[in-house]
Amino acid sequence: MTTRAEVCAVACAEMFRGDGEIVAAAVSGLVPMLGSRLARATFEPGLLTTDGGPALTAEPVPLGTTADDSAAGTEGWLPFRDHLWLVLNGRRHVVLGASQIDRHGNSNISCIGDWERPRSQLLGVRGAPGNTRANTTSYWIPKHSPRVFVEQVDFVSGIGWDRGAHEIRMVVTNLAVLDFATPDRRMRLRSVHPGVGVEEVVGSTGFELVVPDEVPETRAPTGEELRIMRDVLDPGGLREREVAS
Repeated sequence: MTTRAEVCAVACAEMFRGDGEIVAAAVSGLVPMLGSRLARATFEPGLLTTDGGPALTAEPVPLGTTADDSAAGTEGWLPFRDHLWLVLNGRRHVVLGASQIDRHGNSNISCIGDWERPRSQLLGVRGAPGNTRANTTSYWIPKHSPRVFVEQVDFVSGIGWDRGAHEIRMVVTNLAVLDFATPDRRMRLRSVHPGVGVEEVVGSTGFELVVPDEVPETRAPTGEELRIMRDVLDPGGLREREVAS
């Protein structure tokens, strides 16, 4: 039986379809990291993936291991200075997380509430401004709720389509896949995961989504993708810890 986490991992893999030889930087969690490595192991062999550190590996390594721990082998090094060059030159597709995200893909990881007196202090903007301005960016949200999908973010950490983002490609959540394939670049419901209804996604979103007349179901993993996830890339089942059902 395919699990929700495995559907989410395949949806995250689909983020990278067609990217070719760029760095896949899935920094927001285990599921997008698994997705990027699955994409490289199947339909995007040109992707560059690291072991979570500076090692570029000849083959995608299992979650929770490094190049030294696996048989993947190190084929190159990507120290921080070179990683920053790739960021500034758009040679990366980054998957970020968000405490808040709005209809145009503006995201917040800095604070909740008024900037001068926030209710909660979060991470700060980190690299979100540069990532979203210079790189293709997608998002992984493990718990889809109106607290995350908001009418207006409290602070813009990562810029959206309406503020000059390079490309906000896709948002994958525990319920659905969303994109911005609309004339005004508003968030659109692209697919719902098996067992999830359109009404559940709409009710879990704090703004009006663009909903097509027909919303397909997110594709399930193929038998080969399941084998690679379960036997090669994540035999310990770490993916299951991250997805809210």
